[in-house]
Amino acid sequence: MPQLITPTERLRTSWLEAHAEWPPGSGQDGVGLWLAPQNAFAVPEVFASWVGRLREQSDRTRPVPEGRVHATHWWIVEDDTYLGAIDLRHELNDFLLRAGGNIGYSVRPSARRRGLATWALGAVLPEARALGLDRVLLTCDDTNTASARTIERNGGVLEDIRQTEIGLKRRYWIAL
Repeated sequence: MPQLITPTERLRTSWLEAHAEWPPGSGQDGVGLWLAPQNAFAVPEVFASWVGRLREQSDRTRPVPEGRVHATHWWIVEDDTYLGAIDLRHELNDFLLRAGGNIGYSVRPSARRRGLATWALGAVLPEARALGLDRVLLTCDDTNTASARTIERNGGVLEDIRQTEIGLKRRYWIAL
C-alpha cells in the first residue's frame, strides 16, 4: 500500500535508483531538484542537506529565495521504496500562475500505470484545503495525456491551453 511521507535521508539508495531511471536533465515535477544545485546526490552529505531544505521549505517562518514560494514536499513510497514525489506550493506567484500551478508531481518510470499519481493528488488536496486554499491550479504539458487524466480524475476543470515559457501547458483548476 503506498503512502506519502516527509522526505527522509533513510531512503537515499532507493531515491538514487529512481533518479537514475530518468533521462539526464529531465524535469521531475514536485521533486524539488532546484534546491540541490550541485546535483551531487550520491554524496550522503549533499543528499542530507537537500532533504533538509525540502523539509524547511514548508516552514512559513523561514524566508524562501526570491521568486519562490513555500511548499510542502512528500515522497510516494511503498515498502521503503521511493516511487515518486508530490509537492504543494502554498501560494501562486506570477510564474506558477502562468505555468507551474500549486501542485507538481512525478512518478518514477518503473512505477507508472499503477494509479499512484491519481492517488497522491487525491491525498494532497485535503492538505491544500487545510492551508486555506479554496482551489488549486495544476498544469501539465499539452501532450501529457496521463497527467491530464490524473488531474481530471481528481476534479480538474480545464481553463485553457496556453504557450508558456516552459512550453505548451494545459491549465486546470480543482475546487476544494
